[in-house]
Amino acid sequence: MNNNCSAIVMVLFLTIGCKNETKKIEEVSKTEFTEELNILGSYVSDNYSKRSEGYDWIAISVTEAEGNQLNISVRSRADKKKPTCTFDAVANKVDDKVYQTQIDGKSILFEFTNVQISITTEKKDDEGLLYFYCSGGASIAGTYQKINEPIDQNQIDKTKFNRVLNLQDVGFNVSSIEKDGKNTLTIFTFGLNEREYQETFNIDGEEVINAEVEDLNSDGSPELFVFTRSVGSGSYGNVYAFSVNSKKSMSEVYFQPTAENSEINKGYMGHDEFSLVENILGQRFPIYKEGDTNAEPTGGIRQVSYRLVEGEAMRKLEVDKITEY
Repeated sequence: MNNNCSAIVMVLFLTIGCKNETKKIEEVSKTEFTEELNILGSYVSDNYSKRSEGYDWIAISVTEAEGNQLNISVRSRADKKKPTCTFDAVANKVDDKVYQTQIDGKSILFEFTNVQISITTEKKDDEGLLYFYCSGGASIAGTYQKINEPIDQNQIDKTKFNRVLNLQDVGFNVSSIEKDGKNTLTIFTFGLNEREYQETFNIDGEEVINAEVEDLNSDGSPELFVFTRSVGSGSYGNVYAFSVNSKKSMSEVYFQPTAENSEINKGYMGHDEFSLVENILGQRFPIYKEGDTNAEPTGGIRQVSYRLVEGEAMRKLEVDKITEY
């Protein structure tokens, strides 16, 4: 009888033990496969560890953008020679591990693990695109390892933003660089028939966040839009706009700052976003009621559409439609 009882107790003990062990394995397995990737941060090429020996290197900064998007910024060493590679893009989420951006109809893929990022093109025949952003036969393609410390600021290229855009056989190079405590925006064109455009603007207190091209007035010549925001908690948006004249030259387009525009500025305290949708410039921002803190607006969202019109001295962006929700 005692032997039977002992056997029953032993079976129960083993059964409970197996169940607990199975539960532990299931918990570990669940944690392993549901762990969210930490993809934000800095990544570097292999030669970064040899930078003190004079080796060239490339670094990639990945930061969060609006929605399911990332800001991808590629920079290289620039303390002893001109930078080798410069590239900026906003990448859209494909899945938890892969993001992509489209350039001239070609897809560039950014694939992540917790310790590295790999840059490739979706189609092998498009790999030549990744050489365009580097000099000396280099390419931004490859695998880069994540680091947990800031990138060496004494060596890295100080270009804050760089984008090359094309539309209707006209090209635009947009760049922003911080140097000697000043931040500047430089724009130059290529492909205009009579006079290329090249100007540098002082944008102290602002940072460039995006640039887009579109033919807003459907005249066969493109418009360029550079979107900036103020540095600080307010994040006030601004637009630098330019219009190509019959593919011969390019002129500035007037955009009235939102804070100065009585038609739309009631309850405005920054945090605006701009984008091009077909032939319209769109803007949206939170509406602040009296007493609202900067972090907690309670008045809903205002959405503004602008159209490009002819002005007395220059073309301008005019409010076309206002929607609140």
